[in-house]
Amino acid sequence: MVFSELYSAYYNTVAKIITEAIKHPLSDNELQTIIEKHAFSESMLNIIPAFKEERWQLLKPDGKTTIKNVPTMPLTTLQKRWLKAIFMDKRIKLFTDKTLDFTDVEPLFKPEDIIVFDKYADGDPFSDEVYIKNFRLTLDAIKKRYPLDIETTSRNGEAVHIILMPEYLEYSEKDDKFRLTGSGEKFGSTVNLSRIISVKTYNESFDAEHAKKTPLRERTVIFELVDKRNALERVLLHFAHFKKQAEKLDDERYRITVSYDKDDEMEIVIRILSFGPMIRVTAPQHFIELIKKRLINQKSCEL
Repeated sequence: MVFSELYSAYYNTVAKIITEAIKHPLSDNELQTIIEKHAFSESMLNIIPAFKEERWQLLKPDGKTTIKNVPTMPLTTLQKRWLKAIFMDKRIKLFTDKTLDFTDVEPLFKPEDIIVFDKYADGDPFSDEVYIKNFRLTLDAIKKRYPLDIETTSRNGEAVHIILMPEYLEYSEKDDKFRLTGSGEKFGSTVNLSRIISVKTYNESFDAEHAKKTPLRERTVIFELVDKRNALERVLLHFAHFKKQAEKLDDERYRITVSYDKDDEMEIVIRILSFGPMIRVTAPQHFIELIKKRLINQKSCEL
């Protein structure tokens, strides 16, 4: 594992105890407070006796320590390689301007080592300065809970102005896009980050407690599949990042329930159709109608 037990809560807690003991002798109450804050509730049963019985010869009975230097936690070679790989990701600039390059190690993996099948080529512009600025402000607003004044474009390319209390960001690996979901006084909304023209803090009165929550956008499709040519495994992989349930009906047939966002509905239609006769949609009726309409359109185009 990348972060081994040498860097666990126990080691960090003991390091914190030693750091404080270097500053001044620790009382029993201070020792207990540090353990409660940095370790687990049951940790006191192990850590305190180890100090008191001097099995860990780090604290004297008077609360002083024989250690003179503050403990440090140097990175292991594996951790350096992992961090170096993470900082090669094109999305890292969304979170920090810092650069990280351990010259003594090779990255654990490179971006070209990860292949995502059926990934769209029009992903978000993660290196664009305006996109980065919008992303960081949005993320800060989510963390600190303040509203945003957003100018974005609709699907039709029209400019739309909204006031939004951001709730969370979600990322689609297949689409390679970030999407913001929030709530507003007049309407709830989901916004693609790449469509945002500008975003700024909304400084006027905004009642966050009574703001209308984002309407429920989750929809569900139910279909049955025949597990031939490894269809079940391929379906579960194809819908890996969607919430789903699978129920075995007999030796070859399964019932699959997939939950998805309303904005992804046409994408779900296309994915299901890609499995041909292996899948038969059973509910809801409006989704069945979408399947029929799509097939009729394809037939009219001789596809």
